[in-house]
Amino acid sequence: MKLVKTIQNIWRIEELKSRILTTVFFIILYRLGTFIVLPGIDPGALTALQDQTRGGLLALLDMFSGGAFSNASIFALGIMPYISASIVMQLMAIVVPSFQKMQREGESGRRKINQWTRYLTILILLFQAPIYLINLQQNLVQAGSALPSGLWFRATCTVILTAGSMFTLWLGERITDKGIGNGVSFIILVGIIARLPQSLVNEFTLRFTTSGGLFLFIAEMLVLLAVIAGAILLVQGTRRVPVQYAKKIVGNRQYGGARQYIPLKVNAANVMPIIFAQAIMFIPLSFMSFGNAQPSPFWQGFLNGTGFWYNFIFALLIILFTYFYTAVTINPGQMADDLKRNNGFIPGIKPGKATKEYLDDVMSKITLPGAIFLAIVAILPAFARLFNVSPEFAQFFGGTSLIILVGVVLDTLQQIESHLLMHHYDGLLETGRIKGRSSGAY
Repeated sequence: MKLVKTIQNIWRIEELKSRILTTVFFIILYRLGTFIVLPGIDPGALTALQDQTRGGLLALLDMFSGGAFSNASIFALGIMPYISASIVMQLMAIVVPSFQKMQREGESGRRKINQWTRYLTILILLFQAPIYLINLQQNLVQAGSALPSGLWFRATCTVILTAGSMFTLWLGERITDKGIGNGVSFIILVGIIARLPQSLVNEFTLRFTTSGGLFLFIAEMLVLLAVIAGAILLVQGTRRVPVQYAKKIVGNRQYGGARQYIPLKVNAANVMPIIFAQAIMFIPLSFMSFGNAQPSPFWQGFLNGTGFWYNFIFALLIILFTYFYTAVTINPGQMADDLKRNNGFIPGIKPGKATKEYLDDVMSKITLPGAIFLAIVAILPAFARLFNVSPEFAQFFGGTSLIILVGVVLDTLQQIESHLLMHHYDGLLETGRIKGRSSGAY
């Protein structure tokens, strides 16, 4: 059997086996930490916080942390502050000349940017941790409990939450160095998958206790598989632009002359447009929570996560942010300059300005279908809710969690396959090699 043979080949490669076991050890360590509750908090009084994380932005944060957020764990803030700091640093590298210079410095510049990202992560944590404790206090009061009073308790819990997130980041970096896959992304993946078994059991129970039965449950599984297949196509989709390099003869040898390709990704922005759009969509909800007045029918419809206007504006923002993020991260002018510098050209297109305009036109054409498809995937959980799918299980039908899950799994399998091929074993697939998100990078 192909699967059994592949597992045996993986186990024969000592380096790969060591990396997989190291990854499993660090993941177990992380999962144990998600159940360690902050000191002075009654775990039995956290039901109000768990009810609060059943929908909205808090549900997303709780999913990414693997339930640590609703458990008031020492890892409650998870890896998301580091992700936020990374996004800010990416934007800074676009608009601030000094950061642009650091990006062009190669490995030394990358280390400086990573160091600044860690400093910014600590600042975000020192801001988020007290807000988390305030929200936790409100939820504990609803459950008839309360946090211990005093400035010392809040200061120590802030330090613990900050240290917990930085330790989670350290685990992610160790997985990247000693394990398999990208560690930070893998920790997010584990947090998402950790919620899947319970959600699946709840959905199965719901179908047999209310309506639908086994037939409807199987239909949901088939739809979920189709959505996952569509997300894989979205992550892997590329437009290959042919590039020809000029021939150069030195002595008796010929250099260049080979035809290669520039793989332009259909979804170059990845999951970032969904994150940006979700942040904006939660702004009205935040303003509404400050007042006690009943919102107007218009705002009630807009704040409804399964309503037409909410999902229409959400999808429109995703399309706009996809174009924006693609424009700031993909630079056709730099591509054209690099080709010209390396004596490369696109057949039928003049080097320089004409190449830049051609690449810009190609990116504009492939970004539109990619943005529309990304918007459809993002609003699929709302459609799942309309068909009475439970809120926890509906999150796996699309959105940020599905794109991250598919991308990280493909990247990890690609690394495993690279180790197999390097040691002259067959790959994971008989029909071709696995392509991850990073395999098409130019």
